[in-house]
Amino acid sequence: MKKFLVYIFLLAGVLTHAQLGTRIFGRDPIIHLENFDKQRVHWGYYLGFNSYDFKFDYKTPPAKDIKVQSTTGFNVGLIGNLRLNEHFDLRFEPGLAYTQRNLTWTDERLTTSYDRLREVKSTYIHFPLLLKFSATRTGNIKPFLIGGVSRTLNFDAQEKVKDDNLTGDRFRMKTWTNNWEFGAGIDIYFEYFKFSPSIRGVFSFDDELIRDNDPNSPYTGNVASMKTRGVFVNFAFH
Repeated sequence: MKKFLVYIFLLAGVLTHAQLGTRIFGRDPIIHLENFDKQRVHWGYYLGFNSYDFKFDYKTPPAKDIKVQSTTGFNVGLIGNLRLNEHFDLRFEPGLAYTQRNLTWTDERLTTSYDRLREVKSTYIHFPLLLKFSATRTGNIKPFLIGGVSRTLNFDAQEKVKDDNLTGDRFRMKTWTNNWEFGAGIDIYFEYFKFSPSIRGVFSFDDELIRDNDPNSPYTGNVASMKTRGVFVNFAFH
């Protein structure tokens, strides 16, 4: 939650800085790209950063056997936009996301720091299908909400590896996961392009954990489910 708030403040700072341009955001601005959003189809790309986390549910609550440390990763991808009407667009945003989560176990059966720590590096190919709802444009700005579903391929999942977490420095997850997403942003119209900063939450509704062969494993034995959640801050250019 703290990182989520930090990202909101960063996004607000970007928007505040952009609003210093009186020719774009003044009381009587020069209207840029007036007919841009009337295109049936248009394309773009985005760059950004992310913070991924895991949500663990346990078989014997209120135990919390695993501590999750998030790190900041990056995103890059393409945007395909289909105009449905004045306020609604359908978006396909395939992209690449890289992140790392450090997991630390508190189980007393794990006696060394090597056994307790797993660095979970993930390289995702992300396939979101989203519905964008835009407010009425005011001058050169237009706020929007966006949400939908996505499917994610994790190249570092190690799902097919037969050795479990007790053998070597590994942590096995499912290769494919399904998610729902929701976020908000603002379209800013400049003379030659449209700039769209946004913030979005990504929440898996699949249990992604691959259990160890031992049902009493200190790594997975008490875990009822493990689901990804994350925050994306993207900067899109159209």
